[in-house]
Amino acid sequence: MQNLTVKSSVYILVFVSAIAWILLAYIQKLDLSAVTDMLGLLPTVVTVDLVVIAAFVKWGWKLKFFRGWLVPFPDLHGTWIGRIHSDWRNPETGKKPPPIPVMLTINQSFFHISCVMRTGEMSSSSYSEGFMIDSDRQIKKIAYSYASKPRVSLKDRSTPHDGTAVFEIIEKPKRKLTGRYWTERPTTGEILLERYSDDLAEELPEEFEEHPVTENENRR
Repeated sequence: MQNLTVKSSVYILVFVSAIAWILLAYIQKLDLSAVTDMLGLLPTVVTVDLVVIAAFVKWGWKLKFFRGWLVPFPDLHGTWIGRIHSDWRNPETGKKPPPIPVMLTINQSFFHISCVMRTGEMSSSSYSEGFMIDSDRQIKKIAYSYASKPRVSLKDRSTPHDGTAVFEIIEKPKRKLTGRYWTERPTTGEILLERYSDDLAEELPEEFEEHPVTENENRR
């Protein structure tokens, strides 16, 4: 998906260039009707455009003012916490495991996004990510494929595997990510997350730490 709404971005760039040209001509007391004078400002105007673009790419795209009509995707950068509800059933008891506390950190910039999910037993990192945005159809999702690695101490009963997760992005009235996942094991399940922090945490918050894990957890 493209990072900008093309039509809107062209209009804004033309507008910024025109304003810069007029202000520079006014400051330098140039004749707006003199083609030579106006063309002489071209390098400076291009510099102004580049500075504005750099500022937008670094910070501006996050502003809600630009959301939708210029920047089609939301800002998800930060830490999200919640629970995994796995569909796996213990073959001996026929019961599903209890919900598993989980943390998802999303590192997002204007051009890049990556996702890392952590539980008490594993961490997974995305290697392919993308937004699915269609306002006319009320579709607002993020999907990514990931490689999951269990803790070394659990390698005998929990093997590395790949999987895919798809989340619906909910921004009102409360910021949430609700989604599902499936893996090559195969296992499937549901993940429910709520916004926790704008920072990228490196471990589950203490107040959210899970009880001692059970062998069922490695079935997600």
